[in-house]
Amino acid sequence: MTSRVLMAVGDFAGRLWLFGLRQASASMFGGFLLALILLTNVWYPFTLVARYDALFVAAVLFQLFLLVAKLESPREALIVLVFHVLATAMEVFKTSDAIGSWSYPGEAGLKVGNVPLFAGFMYSAVGSYLVRSRRVLDLRFTHYPPTWLTVLMAGLVYANFFSHHYVWDIRWPLLAFVVILYARSWVHFRLGVQNRRMPTLVGMFLVSLFIWIAENVATYARIWVYPDQADGWRPVELSKLLAWFLLIMMSFVLSTLTHPVARCRPDGELES
Repeated sequence: MTSRVLMAVGDFAGRLWLFGLRQASASMFGGFLLALILLTNVWYPFTLVARYDALFVAAVLFQLFLLVAKLESPREALIVLVFHVLATAMEVFKTSDAIGSWSYPGEAGLKVGNVPLFAGFMYSAVGSYLVRSRRVLDLRFTHYPPTWLTVLMAGLVYANFFSHHYVWDIRWPLLAFVVILYARSWVHFRLGVQNRRMPTLVGMFLVSLFIWIAENVATYARIWVYPDQADGWRPVELSKLLAWFLLIMMSFVLSTLTHPVARCRPDGELES
């Protein structure tokens, strides 16, 4: 009995370790940015270059490294660019003097409105992860919703990030829409030679949770701050998890426009 328990624990630990390594590979870009954010928060010796500008240059160079080293494909880099543009547009609106949802407390020479150009890369890292994880973990989906419905959902989510400042906030109806769309969907992934699966909504929520944790790290390092953090850091409100979850769902749909989802049978094998 003891040996069987030990073998089961060892097997689980091995699978968990492999899953962690695959996730680390998929989130390489985001991990690099987060490490650089923490490093420059405690040590930044370049007095002639604004911190945000140095982070922007470092992000561009790392992106080029990924391409040259063939760790990222040109199509994946395209997703990074698209996310950067869309995110910067949203950031310019959200940080405008009229809205003030959050702010960037440091100086920046490379910026649009009140937004350092580096800020777009934080969203690009999310897009990079979503695309890379599909390749690294060989993601396949059962009962994935029709494309036109997912695009409609993504468009409504993006629009609501702007419109809720002027009209009704429909994030809760949008959440219900997402749950209905993906209620039957499962994501299948490969660890070694074994197929594993989990509900698609659970997988997306876990991604959202990790991003919320990273957001706490970034606000602690004063990359951006919410109004209630202006006088000192405090944890980001849990309510932001809903915003991140909707953003992740929108981002995933956006990534499918260049990297269509692989649909599979319930056993995890690709549909013919």
